[in-house]
Amino acid sequence: MYLGHFSLREAPFSITPDTDFFFAHEGVQATLNMLLVALRTGEGFVKVVGELGCGKTVLCRQLLKTLQNDGSFVTAYIPNPDMGPDDLLQALCAELGLALEPDATRRQMMVLLDRCLLDHARAGRRVVVCIDEAQAVPLRTVESLRLLSNLETEKHKLLQLVLLGQPDLDDKLARPEIRQLLQRITFSEYLGPLKAPRVPGYLAHRLRRAARDDRTDIRVFTPAAARAIAQASGGVPRLINILAHKCLMLAYGEDRLRVHASHVRLAVRDTPGVVPVLPWWRRGWFAPKQGRGAWQAGKEHWE
Repeated sequence: MYLGHFSLREAPFSITPDTDFFFAHEGVQATLNMLLVALRTGEGFVKVVGELGCGKTVLCRQLLKTLQNDGSFVTAYIPNPDMGPDDLLQALCAELGLALEPDATRRQMMVLLDRCLLDHARAGRRVVVCIDEAQAVPLRTVESLRLLSNLETEKHKLLQLVLLGQPDLDDKLARPEIRQLLQRITFSEYLGPLKAPRVPGYLAHRLRRAARDDRTDIRVFTPAAARAIAQASGGVPRLINILAHKCLMLAYGEDRLRVHASHVRLAVRDTPGVVPVLPWWRRGWFAPKQGRGAWQAGKEHWE
């Protein structure tokens, strides 16, 4: 592979969520700050909605890492909530280290969970549960989430829930039959793609984190290549990673130490779901056909 060629110790553009590569651009940092403030002030329900591939899972893991280092939080993580009410309670009990009888009823699980949460509260610890891909929670399980949010003392909630999901989550929460849950969400944030000017810094950041040592050159992507990746990916981190990885492979195959816009165009042809990158001399032919409003909106986004 290309690691030795670019003096890297690991692949810099893996699509596996890894907090070592967490890039604190303004959008994700603002969302993380909101979550930390909400949880430290005792809010019971908070929500983050983000587009596909925009970094919800790595944000979730960064949040859990930060809370675990705090010392005053106990955390649980449910990565796949597509399960029934009893299964969700079992998963939560397992995350909190509670031993269940094989035939435990829902009531028994709730009693055991309530006792556990009270013990943590007496010790001055908050319990936070992060539910990733929350748009997949079945409607019959949503009521269990609402009941969990009822666990409280006279002073504060015993359990704090963070829902992270795709835009479908908002559609689900808007349904009349679960409006009680929607009313309990006190803070909500949207996580969108990177702005185009942040993409070069994102590329350099990941190369820096993967560098073998201080002598590794992190200026691999030319400015034109970075702009082309920003355009083709729409700023979606997952697509940026896929394109950047393919570009490094192409440059390595040509025995080059720089990625150029021509490499990006080749990578785009091989990647579904991205916007074709036109040569500069063809871009003007298509801008007028979009209409002034569309062109202006696109211009404002990339600026």
